[in-house]
Amino acid sequence: MPTDFPERCEKIEECYEFMLAYAGQGLPRDQGSHTGAQVRDFLQSAGKAMEGLAESCEAAVAEDGVKLPETAFVAVLRRDAQDSLAMFTMVLAQPAISSQLIDNLNASIHLRALLTDMFLVGEILRSRSHVADMSGRA
Repeated sequence: MPTDFPERCEKIEECYEFMLAYAGQGLPRDQGSHTGAQVRDFLQSAGKAMEGLAESCEAAVAEDGVKLPETAFVAVLRRDAQDSLAMFTMVLAQPAISSQLIDNLNASIHLRALLTDMFLVGEILRSRSHVADMSGRA
């Protein structure tokens, strides 16, 4: 059964890319503009993707046959996802989401750590898949 780890990562990455563009618009609030209407949807979608991300990662690496030398990485991923989710929840609770608020969220070390975690696992899974493809052709 395939895991949804790649889809979760894609949702989070799409949100981050949207937030970069939103931050550059200089909007004082999310109300009254097309992108402002979208920012809450992106944050909510990414937040849902963060819930259970560590468990989805564990399933993905197990499915792919990747051996994690210890569960410490999964604990880091879980913590980074929880920390990022807490920040997203705080931003979503605000009556107005300005570009400056999103810019500060983008700069968060928690979100950047989560993205790096996801990129690391994604690269491991891609390289394993590439090696498996190459060995299957031999």
